Amino acid sequence: MTSIVSAYTDKIKEMSMLSLLCSCFYTQPHPNSLYQYGDLEVKGLNKRESGQSFELILKDPNQFRDKAQPQPLPSPPKKEVSLEELQKRLEAAEERRKSQEALVLKQLAEKREHEQEVLHKLREENNNFSRKTEEKLMQKMEVNKENREAHLKALKQRLHMKAIHAAEVRRNKELMADLSG
Repeated sequence: MTSIVSAYTDKIKEMSMLSLLCSCFYTQPHPNSLYQYGDLEVKGLNKRESGQSFELILKDPNQFRDKAQPQPLPSPPKKEVSLEELQKRLEAAEERRKSQEALVLKQLAEKREHEQEVLHKLREENNNFSRKTEEKLMQKMEVNKENREAHLKALKQRLHMKAIHAAEVRRNKELMADLSG
């Protein structure tokens, strides 16, 4: 009882005098009430520029003692489980565990197979890349060899032409020396 009285005195200290008087005259819930719990009702007043105002209405605590508190619903009675039913449940659980294990193993096998396929494809791509790179390198080496041979042939040709020209110049010089001398 003292806790109820102290709760009411705390509520009264927080409430304005107008709210206290209104709660004494109007003990029934107000149609504009926003919230109602036990012996406390909150109703909104007109909204003002400064914000929303509320009115707290306290109800008579004796009014609630007469009403019976709602009792929680009793749990349904537990039925007896037979040994056969327990055995069936255990077997069903074992089947679920086995099927789950089989599913996990199947998923792992599929994953492993996918990894093998990916590795095989990667090796194949690497081999193709190596083969193509080797072919390009051989082509480049062949082209370089042909270019080198062509260059050497051109150098030999020029050297041969210079030798022919030098021999012709020498012969002309000898002819000139014989004619002049």
